[in-house]
Amino acid sequence: MPSTPNFFDQHKTVLERACQAVQERGHWTPYPEIPSGKFYGASAREEGLTAFESSLTKSFSLKGPEAIGVTGVEVSPYTGALGVQYDQYLAEDLIAVAKAALPQWRDAGPATRTGVCLEILDRLNKRSFELGHATMHTTGQGFAMAFQAGGPHAQDRGLEAVATAWLATSRVPADAIWHKPQGKHDPLVMSKRYHIVPKGVALVVACSTFPTWNTYPGLFASLVTGNPVIVKPHSQAVLPVAITVQVCQQVLAEAGFDPKLVTMAAEGETVGIAQELATHKDVRLIDYTGGNAFGDWLSAHATQAQLYKEQAGVNTILIDSVAQMKSVAQNLAFSLSLYSGQMCTTPQALLIPRGGINTDKGHMSFEKVSSVLCGTIKKFLSDPERAAGVLGAIPNPATVRRLEQAIELGQVALASETHPMPGFEGAVYRTPLILSVEGSDSIWQQEQFGPISFIVAVDSTEQGLALVSEVVESKGAITFGVYSTDDSVLDAAENVAIEQGVALSCNLDSGVFVNQSAAFSDFHATGNNPAANAALTDLAFVAGRFAVVQSRRHTDV
Repeated sequence: MPSTPNFFDQHKTVLERACQAVQERGHWTPYPEIPSGKFYGASAREEGLTAFESSLTKSFSLKGPEAIGVTGVEVSPYTGALGVQYDQYLAEDLIAVAKAALPQWRDAGPATRTGVCLEILDRLNKRSFELGHATMHTTGQGFAMAFQAGGPHAQDRGLEAVATAWLATSRVPADAIWHKPQGKHDPLVMSKRYHIVPKGVALVVACSTFPTWNTYPGLFASLVTGNPVIVKPHSQAVLPVAITVQVCQQVLAEAGFDPKLVTMAAEGETVGIAQELATHKDVRLIDYTGGNAFGDWLSAHATQAQLYKEQAGVNTILIDSVAQMKSVAQNLAFSLSLYSGQMCTTPQALLIPRGGINTDKGHMSFEKVSSVLCGTIKKFLSDPERAAGVLGAIPNPATVRRLEQAIELGQVALASETHPMPGFEGAVYRTPLILSVEGSDSIWQQEQFGPISFIVAVDSTEQGLALVSEVVESKGAITFGVYSTDDSVLDAAENVAIEQGVALSCNLDSGVFVNQSAAFSDFHATGNNPAANAALTDLAFVAGRFAVVQSRRHTDV
């Protein structure tokens, strides 16, 4: 065994607190979400920007097998091409080096692996400003959101996976004495050993919108349970993943392990390595976040692997009645605007009874509710600086085309506008498009990725609940929200949520938004509807990544 730094003892307090938080589900984080020198050091902001800029227009060095070429096609929607080059490898070679590194990592045991993963997360946290800039310029998020989602919030989810895996593996004893009495005869005595054994090579297929937040759970759940990991980033969002893999490799090497336990499979305009890796006989675990086309392909073809996937769904809000219309409208305006609707948790359809709703301002017609919501969004985004920070930029031209074409899908309640991005010449942001449609119209029941939402007229609250149930069952959803001053409606909505396996938020009208998912407290997705077959991060998310192999022999003890 290598002479490993005692990372486990160094981070034991954090691990214990994380395990407590996972079991209690209250608020806790060791990674401050505020991008402030108060938490990260007075020079952290400048150092992070410098580190990001120093990566541009050059090769990014990572450990791997023999390279067969280089690639790099990332384009910042703020500043243009990043110019970063990454080595490319053959799929077979990536799997070969992963398999070679596995035995030593497997034999190190859960405590050593957990300590190494905790050190990796600690070092990633120290590079949060750098990760924030890399996330901003690859995903289009505003910096504040990119810092949080690409840094501390992603690290929270990684730590949650490590803690959940530790709870699962640490409950298995390393050894035991089995003593079975035999009456007047000598007892049967056996010595038994229990080994936590990884399933094999793990593949993480990262997405373009949240390249670290959606990657860290699978990465750390697989790594901490003994599996080497190959991360295949989206070609538009490689840099945040490359920084992550670099930190993993540095810590692994310092701990005496093969740094190629974690590698990166970059690709450019020519694609295909994800399919090669996913269907290889030695890839036993796959984590995927993205569109349905490739998610369905993985389900059909990567049958040798355990697949954990999150793909498209249709998130809904049902408005039955409200206690404070202004607060509700402000809450929904933020939810519909955040990151230009490019979150898997963003509500797409707001279902409202066509006869109107009761509010603190009296009964309000369907048309008036629509007008208030659209007016609140327009006012909220009237300040260009705030709008740019909340909306960010849209990096994918296909999303822009979808937004431009969507005006044909319904009656326009709020037109999308394009404005110059403050501080970035030539960059733009786009405000949400809100369309009014009938509940019987199937168009709102199809995912429209981007800043496109529907205000849906339904006959009644009861019909609205039935439609929500149907769309979640058929298309899936990560989130479901309801507004009502009637407890019986809230209870009925909760029954729908339970039956269809979707997370429910009730009467959000202040600083909590349906888009948000808090590590250590909120389970992200449930695994019980078509939008995802797993939850971040419950016990099932880690338990399938290892096996317990026992050996036994007679003993005289």
